Amino acid sequence: MDKRTTAEGALSALADGASLAVGGFGLCGIPMTLIRAVERSGVQGLEVVSNNCGVDDWGLGVLLARHRIARVTGSYVGENKEFARQYLAGELEVELCPQGTLAERLRAGGCGIPAFYTPTGVGTQIAEGGIPWRYGRDGSVAVASPARETRVFQGREYVLEESITTDFALVAAARGDRHGNLVFEGTAANFNPAAAMAGRVTVAEVAELVEPGRLRPEDVHLPGVFVQHVVHAPRPDKRVEKRTVTAEAPS
Repeated sequence: MDKRTTAEGALSALADGASLAVGGFGLCGIPMTLIRAVERSGVQGLEVVSNNCGVDDWGLGVLLARHRIARVTGSYVGENKEFARQYLAGELEVELCPQGTLAERLRAGGCGIPAFYTPTGVGTQIAEGGIPWRYGRDGSVAVASPARETRVFQGREYVLEESITTDFALVAAARGDRHGNLVFEGTAANFNPAAAMAGRVTVAEVAELVEPGRLRPEDVHLPGVFVQHVVHAPRPDKRVEKRTVTAEAPS
Protein backbone atom coordinates (compact mmCIF):
# COMPACT_ATOMS: atom_id res chain seq x y z
CA MET A 1 0.00 0.00 0.00
CA ASP A 2 3.00 2.32 0.22
CA LYS A 3 2.84 4.05 -3.17
CA ARG A 4 5.65 6.55 -2.62
CA THR A 5 8.29 6.79 -5.33
CA THR A 6 10.30 9.31 -7.34
CA ALA A 7 8.98 11.13 -10.39
CA GLU A 8 11.46 9.25 -12.59
CA GLY A 9 10.51 5.92 -11.05
CA ALA A 10 6.80 6.56 -11.49
CA LEU A 11 7.27 7.45 -15.16
CA SER A 12 9.84 4.79 -16.04
CA ALA A 13 7.35 3.00 -18.31
CA LEU A 14 6.37 6.16 -20.22
CA ALA A 15 7.15 5.65 -23.90
CA ASP A 16 6.96 7.57 -27.17
CA GLY A 17 3.38 8.00 -28.35
CA ALA A 18 1.85 7.52 -24.90
CA SER A 19 -1.37 9.29 -23.92
CA LEU A 20 -1.46 11.53 -20.85
CA ALA A 21 -4.34 13.07 -18.90
CA VAL A 22 -2.92 16.09 -17.08
CA GLY A 23 -4.72 17.92 -14.29
CA GLY A 24 -4.83 21.62 -13.55
CA PHE A 25 -6.71 24.71 -14.59
CA GLY A 26 -4.70 27.49 -16.19
CA LEU A 27 -1.56 27.50 -14.05
CA CYS A 28 -3.45 26.41 -10.93
CA GLY A 29 -2.92 22.87 -9.65
CA ILE A 30 -0.64 21.73 -12.46
CA PRO A 31 1.78 18.84 -11.77
CA MET A 32 4.92 20.76 -12.69
CA THR A 33 7.29 18.34 -10.95
CA LEU A 34 5.93 15.50 -13.09
CA ILE A 35 5.90 17.59 -16.27
CA ARG A 36 9.59 18.37 -15.72
CA ALA A 37 10.24 14.63 -15.29
CA VAL A 38 8.49 13.94 -18.61
CA GLU A 39 10.66 16.64 -20.19
CA ARG A 40 13.84 15.01 -18.86
CA SER A 41 12.74 11.56 -20.06
CA GLY A 42 12.98 12.64 -23.70
CA VAL A 43 9.75 10.90 -24.78
CA GLN A 44 7.95 12.42 -27.74
CA GLY A 45 4.85 12.04 -29.86
CA LEU A 46 2.67 12.36 -26.77
CA GLU A 47 -1.12 12.59 -26.94
CA VAL A 48 -2.23 14.93 -24.15
CA VAL A 49 -5.68 15.47 -22.65
CA SER A 50 -5.86 18.60 -20.50
CA ASN A 51 -8.06 21.64 -20.04
CA ASN A 52 -5.28 23.78 -21.55
CA CYS A 53 -1.58 23.69 -22.34
CA GLY A 54 -0.35 26.26 -19.83
CA VAL A 55 1.66 29.18 -21.17
CA ASP A 56 4.67 29.34 -23.43
CA ASP A 57 7.25 28.65 -20.72
CA TRP A 58 5.27 26.87 -18.00
CA GLY A 59 2.99 23.89 -17.55
CA LEU A 60 2.50 21.74 -20.63
CA GLY A 61 3.89 24.65 -22.63
CA VAL A 62 7.34 23.35 -21.64
CA LEU A 63 6.72 20.08 -23.52
CA LEU A 64 5.01 21.87 -26.39
CA ALA A 65 7.99 24.17 -26.92
CA ARG A 66 10.22 21.10 -27.30
CA HIS A 67 7.84 19.50 -29.81
CA ARG A 68 7.17 16.53 -27.53
CA ILE A 69 3.37 16.71 -27.99
CA ALA A 70 1.71 15.44 -31.17
CA ARG A 71 -1.95 15.77 -30.23
CA VAL A 72 -3.99 17.72 -27.67
CA THR A 73 -7.59 17.28 -26.54
CA GLY A 74 -8.51 20.39 -24.56
CA SER A 75 -10.88 23.27 -24.02
CA TYR A 76 -8.82 26.46 -24.02
CA VAL A 77 -5.65 27.54 -25.80
CA GLY A 78 -5.76 31.32 -25.58
CA GLU A 79 -2.71 31.94 -23.35
CA ASN A 80 -0.18 29.93 -25.37
CA LYS A 81 1.14 31.53 -28.57
CA GLU A 82 3.32 28.53 -29.45
CA PHE A 83 0.27 26.27 -29.20
CA ALA A 84 -1.58 28.43 -31.73
CA ARG A 85 1.46 28.61 -34.01
CA GLN A 86 1.98 24.83 -34.09
CA TYR A 87 -1.73 24.19 -34.67
CA LEU A 88 -2.03 26.66 -37.55
CA ALA A 89 1.26 25.44 -39.07
CA GLY A 90 0.05 21.84 -39.16
CA GLU A 91 2.56 20.66 -36.56
CA LEU A 92 -0.01 19.78 -33.90
CA GLU A 93 -3.37 18.00 -33.96
CA VAL A 94 -5.97 19.65 -31.72
CA GLU A 95 -9.39 18.41 -30.67
CA LEU A 96 -11.29 21.24 -28.98
CA CYS A 97 -13.98 20.10 -26.59
CA PRO A 98 -16.49 22.04 -24.44
CA GLN A 99 -15.04 22.31 -20.94
CA GLY A 100 -17.83 20.53 -19.06
CA THR A 101 -17.96 17.82 -21.70
CA LEU A 102 -14.21 17.27 -21.39
CA ALA A 103 -14.47 16.88 -17.62
CA GLU A 104 -17.31 14.37 -18.01
CA ARG A 105 -15.46 12.42 -20.72
CA LEU A 106 -12.56 11.95 -18.31
CA ARG A 107 -14.82 11.07 -15.37
CA ALA A 108 -16.82 8.63 -17.48
CA GLY A 109 -13.63 6.95 -18.63
CA GLY A 110 -12.61 6.44 -15.02
CA CYS A 111 -16.02 4.97 -14.19
CA GLY A 112 -15.99 2.51 -17.07
CA ILE A 113 -18.76 4.33 -18.97
CA PRO A 114 -17.94 4.12 -22.71
CA ALA A 115 -20.06 7.08 -23.87
CA PHE A 116 -22.85 9.42 -22.82
CA TYR A 117 -25.36 11.85 -24.32
CA THR A 118 -25.21 15.61 -23.67
CA PRO A 119 -27.11 18.59 -25.08
CA THR A 120 -23.88 20.61 -25.27
CA GLY A 121 -22.80 21.06 -28.88
CA VAL A 122 -26.11 20.17 -30.54
CA GLY A 123 -26.59 22.27 -33.69
CA THR A 124 -22.90 23.16 -33.90
CA GLN A 125 -19.84 21.65 -35.57
CA ILE A 126 -19.29 19.66 -32.39
CA ALA A 127 -22.19 17.47 -33.51
CA GLU A 128 -22.10 18.09 -37.25
CA GLY A 129 -18.35 17.61 -37.70
CA GLY A 130 -15.91 19.58 -39.82
CA ILE A 131 -13.83 21.27 -37.11
CA PRO A 132 -10.17 21.30 -38.25
CA TRP A 133 -8.21 18.92 -36.04
CA ARG A 134 -5.04 19.22 -38.09
CA TYR A 135 -4.04 21.61 -40.86
CA GLY A 136 -1.78 20.74 -43.75
CA ARG A 137 1.42 22.65 -44.35
CA ASP A 138 -0.35 24.53 -47.13
CA GLY A 139 -3.14 25.69 -44.81
CA SER A 140 -5.71 23.16 -45.99
CA VAL A 141 -7.63 21.00 -43.52
CA ALA A 142 -5.81 17.66 -43.31
CA VAL A 143 -7.97 16.09 -40.57
CA ALA A 144 -11.46 17.25 -39.57
CA SER A 145 -13.69 16.18 -36.71
CA PRO A 146 -16.27 13.52 -37.60
CA ALA A 147 -20.01 13.95 -37.26
CA ARG A 148 -21.38 12.55 -34.02
CA GLU A 149 -24.49 10.51 -33.42
CA THR A 150 -27.48 12.44 -32.05
CA ARG A 151 -30.72 11.23 -30.47
CA VAL A 152 -33.85 12.78 -29.08
CA PHE A 153 -34.85 12.07 -25.50
CA GLN A 154 -38.09 13.49 -24.10
CA GLY A 155 -38.29 15.97 -26.96
CA ARG A 156 -34.73 17.30 -26.64
CA GLU A 157 -31.79 16.51 -28.93
CA TYR A 158 -28.52 15.19 -27.50
CA VAL A 159 -25.11 14.42 -28.97
CA LEU A 160 -23.13 11.27 -28.15
CA GLU A 161 -19.68 11.84 -26.62
CA GLU A 162 -17.16 9.06 -26.08
CA SER A 163 -15.33 8.79 -22.78
CA ILE A 164 -11.56 9.21 -22.44
CA THR A 165 -8.98 6.91 -20.90
CA THR A 166 -5.23 7.42 -21.13
CA ASP A 167 -2.04 5.45 -20.53
CA PHE A 168 -0.94 7.80 -17.73
CA ALA A 169 -2.48 10.57 -15.66
CA LEU A 170 -0.42 13.30 -13.98
CA VAL A 171 -2.05 15.27 -11.17
CA ALA A 172 -1.09 17.63 -8.35
CA ALA A 173 -2.66 17.54 -4.88
CA ALA A 174 -2.29 19.81 -1.87
CA ARG A 175 -2.30 16.88 0.56
CA GLY A 176 -2.16 13.13 0.33
CA ASP A 177 -1.06 10.01 2.14
CA ARG A 178 1.18 7.15 1.02
CA HIS A 179 -1.91 5.09 0.13
CA GLY A 180 -2.75 7.65 -2.58
CA ASN A 181 -5.76 9.33 -0.97
CA LEU A 182 -5.73 12.94 -2.21
CA VAL A 183 -7.07 16.36 -1.22
CA PHE A 184 -7.14 19.26 -3.69
CA GLU A 185 -7.49 22.95 -2.94
CA GLY A 186 -9.62 25.55 -4.73
CA THR A 187 -9.77 25.39 -8.51
CA ALA A 188 -7.13 22.64 -8.53
CA ALA A 189 -10.12 20.37 -7.87
CA ASN A 190 -11.65 21.22 -11.27
CA PHE A 191 -9.77 18.77 -13.50
CA ASN A 192 -7.30 16.91 -11.28
CA PRO A 193 -9.78 14.33 -9.89
CA ALA A 194 -11.29 13.61 -13.31
CA ALA A 195 -7.86 13.35 -14.96
CA ALA A 196 -6.68 10.99 -12.21
CA MET A 197 -9.67 8.71 -12.76
CA ALA A 198 -9.01 8.46 -16.50
CA GLY A 199 -5.41 7.23 -16.28
CA ARG A 200 -4.55 3.54 -16.34
CA VAL A 201 -1.47 4.53 -14.35
CA THR A 202 -2.00 7.65 -12.23
CA VAL A 203 0.90 9.56 -10.70
CA ALA A 204 0.14 12.20 -8.06
CA GLU A 205 2.60 14.80 -6.86
CA VAL A 206 1.69 15.85 -3.33
CA ALA A 207 2.78 19.04 -1.59
CA GLU A 208 2.03 17.77 1.94
CA LEU A 209 2.46 14.07 2.55
CA VAL A 210 0.77 12.70 5.68
CA GLU A 211 0.47 9.28 7.29
CA PRO A 212 -2.57 7.11 6.52
CA GLY A 213 -5.42 7.94 8.87
CA ARG A 214 -4.54 11.63 9.11
CA LEU A 215 -6.98 12.55 6.34
CA ARG A 216 -10.62 12.37 7.37
CA PRO A 217 -12.58 10.24 4.89
CA GLU A 218 -15.03 13.09 4.28
CA ASP A 219 -12.13 15.38 3.28
CA VAL A 220 -10.72 13.04 0.62
CA HIS A 221 -11.52 14.23 -2.92
CA LEU A 222 -9.98 11.24 -4.67
CA PRO A 223 -9.59 7.80 -3.04
CA GLY A 224 -6.29 5.97 -3.37
CA VAL A 225 -7.81 3.21 -5.52
CA PHE A 226 -7.35 5.56 -8.50
CA VAL A 227 -3.68 6.33 -7.73
CA GLN A 228 -0.72 4.04 -8.44
CA HIS A 229 2.21 6.29 -7.52
CA VAL A 230 2.73 9.15 -5.06
CA VAL A 231 5.59 11.64 -5.45
CA HIS A 232 6.32 14.02 -2.60
CA ALA A 233 6.88 17.55 -3.97
CA PRO A 234 6.99 19.66 -0.78
CA ARG A 235 7.77 23.01 -2.39
CA PRO A 236 5.98 23.08 -5.72
CA ASP A 237 6.82 25.94 -8.04
CA LYS A 238 3.87 28.22 -8.66
CA ARG A 239 3.30 30.87 -11.30
CA VAL A 240 0.66 33.57 -11.71
CA GLU A 241 -0.94 33.42 -15.15
CA LYS A 242 -1.78 37.13 -15.32
CA ARG A 243 -0.64 39.69 -12.83
CA THR A 244 -2.62 42.94 -12.76
CA VAL A 245 -1.52 45.88 -10.66
CA THR A 246 -3.16 49.21 -10.03
CA ALA A 247 -1.10 52.38 -10.09
CA GLU A 248 -0.80 53.97 -6.70
CA ALA A 249 -3.20 56.88 -6.34
CA PRO A 250 -1.52 60.25 -5.82
CA SER A 251 -1.55 61.37 -2.20
